[in-house]
Amino acid sequence: MTSDTPLPLILCVVGARPNFMKIAPILSALRAEHSGLRAQLVHTGQHYDEAMYQQLFSDLGIPPPDIDLEVGSGTHAVQTARIMERFEPILDASKPSAILVVGDVNSTIACALVAVKKQIPVIHVEAGLRSFDRAMPEEINRILTDQISDFLFTTELQAKDNLIREGIDGEKIHFVGNVMIDTLHQNLSRAIPAATTFSRNGLPAVFSGNPQSFGVLTLHRPSNVDDPAILRNLLETLEEVSRQIPLAFPLHPRTRQKIHEF
Repeated sequence: MTSDTPLPLILCVVGARPNFMKIAPILSALRAEHSGLRAQLVHTGQHYDEAMYQQLFSDLGIPPPDIDLEVGSGTHAVQTARIMERFEPILDASKPSAILVVGDVNSTIACALVAVKKQIPVIHVEAGLRSFDRAMPEEINRILTDQISDFLFTTELQAKDNLIREGIDGEKIHFVGNVMIDTLHQNLSRAIPAATTFSRNGLPAVFSGNPQSFGVLTLHRPSNVDDPAILRNLLETLEEVSRQIPLAFPLHPRTRQKIHEF
């Protein structure tokens, strides 16, 4: 490759907030001076809180996306179709050597489908993870993305067994570990003691008294919060658990809405 030849381009696709925490160390490595590669960050806009993203970019030490598809919300079908429609011209214009997708959101399968139909190699980070629950949209996204990916990077040994059982060539599978651990290590020095966080948010003294003895939970999946009976059972169970150990429960907007509705 001569000095005039552009370096191979990898398009790194993210769609939801957790994806940024996974992509940050990958993007840093790809953009390192001697990586021999170019990398561009494509944000589909599947999650789209502008203020939150600016804070996220700052916290993770990554620049804003090179490309923003701005797809917004919608049903699974609408969102997936919109991503595919807007991602195709990006591939036509940039002609990447490969695309890299992470996780299991609609952006993952949508962009992988567009790329594979254009004979562009697909790299899937977090391949092979399974809940074995086809009622979860993410499970469908995982399975389909793995079937059409050229390079499958796994975070755990069980993932390879899952992929082999589904008929995927073992030569495509590479155990690389969990990139979230890289993000954790990069940010450990900035970690705030739990007691300080509790105090800032006005939590009862029971949290600050023994900051190692508490639980943190999140609850927002439609399958958990959209059905009144299921949500009620979960909340009753959490109430029982809270008698044994203090629970910090950051309320997702969807969950807050459903609690008020029911």
